[in-house]
Amino acid sequence: MWSRVLRSFVLVRPNLHRRSLFTMQLSSSEFKSLFNDGLNGLAEVFGKHQHEIRIAGGAVRDLLSGKRPEDVDFATTATPEEMKQMFQKAGIRMINNKGEKHGTITARLHDENFEVTTLRVDVQTDGRHAEVEFTTDWQKDAERRDLTINSMFLGLDGTLYDYFQGYEDLKNRKVRFVGSAEKRIQEDYLRILRYFRFYGRVALEPDDHEPEALTAIKENGRGLSAISGERIWMELKKLVVGNHVAHLLELMYTLELAQYMGLPPDGNVEEMKQVWKNAKDHSPKPMTILASLFHYPEEVEKMDLRLKVSKEEKTLVLFLLKYRRELRKSEEEPDNLKPFTDFIIDSRELDTKNKVCELLKYQGEEKLLAELCRWSIPHFPVSGHDLRRLGVTTGKEIGATLQKLRDIWKKSHYQMDKDDLLSYVKT
Repeated sequence: MWSRVLRSFVLVRPNLHRRSLFTMQLSSSEFKSLFNDGLNGLAEVFGKHQHEIRIAGGAVRDLLSGKRPEDVDFATTATPEEMKQMFQKAGIRMINNKGEKHGTITARLHDENFEVTTLRVDVQTDGRHAEVEFTTDWQKDAERRDLTINSMFLGLDGTLYDYFQGYEDLKNRKVRFVGSAEKRIQEDYLRILRYFRFYGRVALEPDDHEPEALTAIKENGRGLSAISGERIWMELKKLVVGNHVAHLLELMYTLELAQYMGLPPDGNVEEMKQVWKNAKDHSPKPMTILASLFHYPEEVEKMDLRLKVSKEEKTLVLFLLKYRRELRKSEEEPDNLKPFTDFIIDSRELDTKNKVCELLKYQGEEKLLAELCRWSIPHFPVSGHDLRRLGVTTGKEIGATLQKLRDIWKKSHYQMDKDDLLSYVKT
């Protein structure tokens, strides 16, 4: 892939006045595909008022990797007030300006939103939030970013601006903090989890970390306790669907981070490694992997208090804890899906099939998983109304009779129709 991407660049002589700056010219099809009426209009407004605007952050990383980014953020030398004046003069609508105090203005052109943020420096940080000051210095803005691969800018003319060897690190699949790892982490302790998340996205090998980074993470792990559960869960969910998940979760336990993240302090790491091996090729939900770390439902309650997961996510992890040993394939008929389909029929809940699919991923039952995905839940053909027409009138008797008929129907592999089943009703 890198040979293809490199062909999209032309090397430009580094700026001698800023020895750390490295520039290249990008002309890939992914980059060119970003330009439409909206982006061209945005570029025209900034050019008219002589304010520079560049693509920033993750979109640059994606473009350098030969991917078309889903989201594109922009950075500029213009202040929020200057941007508002520019957009007003041009008749451009602005929306959702809650981020203005942090320098972000969102402009809407041709039915598309463009989020543009003024270059900033962190004046003061407390490990969770930062007081920022606007600047026109691109390198100072790059210095405040977390990882080298996220600190690059891309001009709308295709010029890459790389102050901290981000391109080199991306090419070599290295994940490094900008400058001092300890300083970057202490500015925002959530960067610990961002490090692991991007490691899973970028690194080729599971254990190719810089010792300085791991030392800084271990020594500052306690700082995660001050980060909101919602922010931690947002990062953790993304991490668990990336690469090297078993290694990264095990490393988090080695570095003694779990206790600050809502995960059980003595999580079952060995089971987690096996479950990841079982499920990794089948798009498991984040909770399917994390469920393996838990021993008891009480630990899930503590996790929920810390991370504030959704009701669906909490229900899934409790389901997996309860049934991971109890609901299994038959030893006599290992290829028979029936124990699982009977369970789904009996539960009568709309999402039980999805939960059982996650259970089969957890257990590593690939063949049964494929069969269950193809299986459609059959409709039980008998209702209480049918029984009342036959003279079964009390609620208790109706319920007992329906259950009896349901059991007969299941034994027939759900093949018996209404008339066949009603023939078992004694009146």
